[in-house]
Amino acid sequence: MSPGAPPFADRTGAGRALAARLAGHAAPALLVLGLPRGGVVVAAEVARALGAALDLVVVRKVGAPGQPELAMGAIAAVDGGVETVREERVLDRVDVDESAFDRARERELAELRRRESAYRQGRPAVSPAGRPVVLVDDGLATGSTMRAAVAAVRRQGPARLTVAAPVGAPSACDRLAADVDDVVCLWTPTPFRSVGQGYADFRATTDDEVRQALAGSPGG
Repeated sequence: MSPGAPPFADRTGAGRALAARLAGHAAPALLVLGLPRGGVVVAAEVARALGAALDLVVVRKVGAPGQPELAMGAIAAVDGGVETVREERVLDRVDVDESAFDRARERELAELRRRESAYRQGRPAVSPAGRPVVLVDDGLATGSTMRAAVAAVRRQGPARLTVAAPVGAPSACDRLAADVDDVVCLWTPTPFRSVGQGYADFRATTDDEVRQALAGSPGG
C-alpha cells in the first residue's frame, strides 16, 4: 500500500480484513448481522470466513431538515416493531422540535419497511436470542444507525454482542463501547472526514448486491 492510500480496496476486501481480526469470535451459533446496504457486503465476508449464519438489521438515518447527511437520529427494524435512537446533541444544535423529528422519522420508516421487504423476499429473520452476535457496518461516522441496531438486537436477548467495522470515527467507536461487549474498529483515522476515506472503491451498494450477499450465505 502506498503512503496515504486508503487501507481497503473495497467492501469485500474490508470484510476479509475484519474477519481476520474477528477470528477469535468464531462459535458454533455465531450470527453475523449486516447493516444495509454496504454493511451487508462486509458482513457476508465475515460470516463466510467464520462459518457463521448471516442476516441483516435494516436501519435508517433520520436526517436533519435541510441537512439530510446530518443524523439527528436513527431507526431500526426489530421483531415487527421499530427501535428509535435520538442524537440529542445534534437535535440541540439544529433546534428541531418534536413534530419535525417525528415527520422525518415517519418518512424514513416508510423506506425502512420497503427495504426490509425488498431484501428479505420472504426469507425469515434469524433470531439473535441466546446467540453470540456480531453487528457489522462498512463504517461508523456518528454511530447513530449502529446504536439503533444495537438497541434493537439487545431487545432480543443475544448471549454476547460485538460491533465491528473496518473504518470508524474514534468518537463513534468510543461511544459504542459502553453499549456492547466488544467494539472492533480496524482503522480510526484522525482527523476523520468520512467513511469513504478508508476505501479506494466506495461506490454505492445496490439492493441487488444486498440480496446476492444474503442468498450466498447460510441463515439460521
